[in-house]
Amino acid sequence: MSLEPFELDIGRAKLVGVEMGEGLAVVFLHAGVCDKRMWSEQMQAVADAGWHAVAYDRRGYGETVSEDEAFNHVDDLEAVLDALGIHAAVFVGCSMGGGLAVDFALRDPGRIIGLVLIGTSVTGSPWTATDVERMIEAAEEDAYERHDWEMLNRVQAHEWLDGPRVQSGRVGGAARELFLDMNALALSKPVLTQEEERPDAWRRVAEVNAPTLLLVGDEDFTALIERHEHLSEEMPNAFAAVLEGVAHIPSIERPELVNSMLLEFLDAIGGEGNDEEDEEE
Repeated sequence: MSLEPFELDIGRAKLVGVEMGEGLAVVFLHAGVCDKRMWSEQMQAVADAGWHAVAYDRRGYGETVSEDEAFNHVDDLEAVLDALGIHAAVFVGCSMGGGLAVDFALRDPGRIIGLVLIGTSVTGSPWTATDVERMIEAAEEDAYERHDWEMLNRVQAHEWLDGPRVQSGRVGGAARELFLDMNALALSKPVLTQEEERPDAWRRVAEVNAPTLLLVGDEDFTALIERHEHLSEEMPNAFAAVLEGVAHIPSIERPELVNSMLLEFLDAIGGEGNDEEDEEE
């Protein structure tokens, strides 16, 4: 089973994605320092388990190309689902991808079978930082102001792949090469200045009733660990777990761990019946 590419024209953008497998849909939404490739291992795992895996590059990332026009990522996500004939799905989002999943769940809860949120963003949520974390944030800001995209990529690899409180280079090999390539591509894209502001979701997270798996790495930013704890208390059908020894992008750092937890969650919300449903159809 191999990934099948697709392209969708939405407004003046060409969104590029991949899909694999058959059954109920699992839609993967990438982090803001990655693209759809961060989910390759997970897509293979869920497709092999009888699900329809889908991932795409949002505007400003990966292979997607877009002119600078007014847009909203939630509208784009809805358009992708409609184009692929997906009425409802499980949404797996990391960081900004998780924030998008939450916003979509609040706007259209009937299309949500379940959520998996990893180190998730939430529109309107607060941000705090330790002194060490502020130092690396300052290095990031300095590289950005100097337009030193190579340095910015390295700093962001330290922040998000290694973790802000540990030694830079903690994660090496193929995972680091992939991160640097994905983020370099995003940093090279033209700036999109007309993204529409999305409404505050932070005060409404208790309204998200879908079964939800919340994951965060213990080496992630302190604010994201605190947010994880808040969501685990506020979201009525959430199960929360802290992943030891990983930071913000566990899908490429520890794919086997993420795969096992994702598949267990999918089984719990109905994955075991997918093959039987397909045979009946």
